[in-house]
Amino acid sequence: MLVESPPEQRADTAAAPPNRRAVRLLGLLVSVVILLLVAVASIVVGAKELSLEQVWHGLFEESGTYGDVVVADRLSRTLLGLLVGAALGLAGAVLQALTRNPLADPGLLGINAGASAAVVSAITFLGVTSLSGYVWFAFCGAAAVGALVWFLGGSRGATPVRLALAGTAISAALYGYLQAIMILDDAALGRMRFWTVGSLSTGTDSTITQVLPFLLAGFVLALALARPLNAMAMGDDTAKALGANLNRTRALSMLAATVLCGAATAACGPIMFVGLMVPHVVRSFTGPDLRWILPYAAILSPVLLLGADVLGRIVARPAELQVGIITAILGGPVFIYLVRRRRTAQL
Repeated sequence: MLVESPPEQRADTAAAPPNRRAVRLLGLLVSVVILLLVAVASIVVGAKELSLEQVWHGLFEESGTYGDVVVADRLSRTLLGLLVGAALGLAGAVLQALTRNPLADPGLLGINAGASAAVVSAITFLGVTSLSGYVWFAFCGAAAVGALVWFLGGSRGATPVRLALAGTAISAALYGYLQAIMILDDAALGRMRFWTVGSLSTGTDSTITQVLPFLLAGFVLALALARPLNAMAMGDDTAKALGANLNRTRALSMLAATVLCGAATAACGPIMFVGLMVPHVVRSFTGPDLRWILPYAAILSPVLLLGADVLGRIVARPAELQVGIITAILGGPVFIYLVRRRRTAQL
């Protein structure tokens, strides 16, 4: 026997909550708008303030004024920040999914340490001083460490715990090597001091051109891994039942993180906490689905990076604090909060 629902109950049923997918899409649109505003601020704000009219002339009308030159420099810096921020965010999200550790970041697998060690070695032993030289050595160092972590982590039998332990051990060894080299070689210390902080001020058209192919390849690969990583999040047995190839997914995830982190570190130096903070925050309102985490991380990570860069130009005028310093200052307390919250949730 069917019983008709009362009018009040039918009205409540009709007033269903908005579609979750539509809300997420709206959130992505809002995130893009925020990113555009921060990008404009990155061009306008600096040691020399520029009006919107000067920015417009610098972008679309070549008149050769000082303001136009400043706009051109800041535009390259902003574009590099957009690319590097997206790369760090995607790499962090992929590594957190790969290691099943929401507090993981690109430094966990030693990739940043590998890039830094390669640049220090190039400066000390080969006399490399140009940014174009740093780029290739940093990228090769990141790739070599990524491959070594994969091998030590068990290669085809790699597990999240093994990969994390291998990365931590290699990072400790490489940072010890870095400290030894810089203590013994004053010239290397002087040349490395600026690069190791992490900065977007090195952004030029040449830098972007050199790292862009690697970043684009990393973007495509990371986004393509969303579905298999989602399957792996439910456990190895379930992932296998769903048809996921665990070894291939882990290998490709390592490759994506290595390419993204290597190219980003090569261009700007090691920048910490962006790959940790943004994916973790994004997960709090998107849920665990990487099909949403990855696009959000790719959009909001540049917001954090460019915002930190703009803040660094404001607080120390007419000089500036490098973006790596600002992200470390912001990231330290956030990391402590995340650890404490995670610990409280486990009690």
